[in-house]
Amino acid sequence: MGIKIYKPTTPGRRATSVDDFSDITKKKPEKSLTSPIKRTGGRNNQGKITVHHRGGGAKRAYRVIDFKQLNFDKPAEVVAIEYDPNRTCRIALVKYEDDTKSYIIAAKGLKVGDKVVSSQKRLEAQPGNRMPVRDIPMGLMVHNVEMVPGKGGEVVRSAGVGALVQASEGDFVQLKMPSGEIRLFNKECLASIGQVSNPDWRNIRWGLAGRMRHRGIRPTVRGKVKNPCDHPHGGGEGNQPIGLKNPKTPQGKPALGVKTRNKKKKSNIFIVKRRKK
Repeated sequence: MGIKIYKPTTPGRRATSVDDFSDITKKKPEKSLTSPIKRTGGRNNQGKITVHHRGGGAKRAYRVIDFKQLNFDKPAEVVAIEYDPNRTCRIALVKYEDDTKSYIIAAKGLKVGDKVVSSQKRLEAQPGNRMPVRDIPMGLMVHNVEMVPGKGGEVVRSAGVGALVQASEGDFVQLKMPSGEIRLFNKECLASIGQVSNPDWRNIRWGLAGRMRHRGIRPTVRGKVKNPCDHPHGGGEGNQPIGLKNPKTPQGKPALGVKTRNKKKKSNIFIVKRRKK
């Protein structure tokens, strides 16, 4: 992938850059591996907004990704590298020897014609191969990591990220997450070798409000310019401070820099070092 910059013919274009999609080899998705998405606009089953600033957006089909990759010891050939509107990274269409196809998260450097294998034994450490973290050499980057063996990859799936394999102790392997958190994972958890594809995604400058609306992101309004009935920061004549000791969410709970993780959460014991502030 590369970043394309246009001539600054308008003020909006001046601050805008776009993906050039040079790494995409197939435009339309595999129809058998897509399903419709029901858009909620951030509302729950009662019609109340629970996630703010969601709504609209371009129509899209969901690509069914195989996060588990349980076809062990069966080589699969990469048929195409595709764009997925539902995630920041690229996805790879792979074809097994029995002609079945599936989508996987594409690793950085994965190309059409490459072979990828998933196994419960040690494999060659090449991008896209998947094996238990106990067999992955120290110092390698991994992605699509399971948190519970057999459940499928749940973490390290965004564009350009990777977790660093640091150490092995007892029944656990120590990984340094993209956030800086150092965490223990069960040795039987599967992980894919390499960084996630599309690392330049973070360098895109969206520039125009309309592009954010195409992504389904609605405008964000500051609490202090709302009415008192809509936000704890609201009210007052003219431009007033929030009038509170600490900032709050629209629901009245403490906001900005407050730790929200449950102190009694069982998985806290697996965190060796907290993420960067």
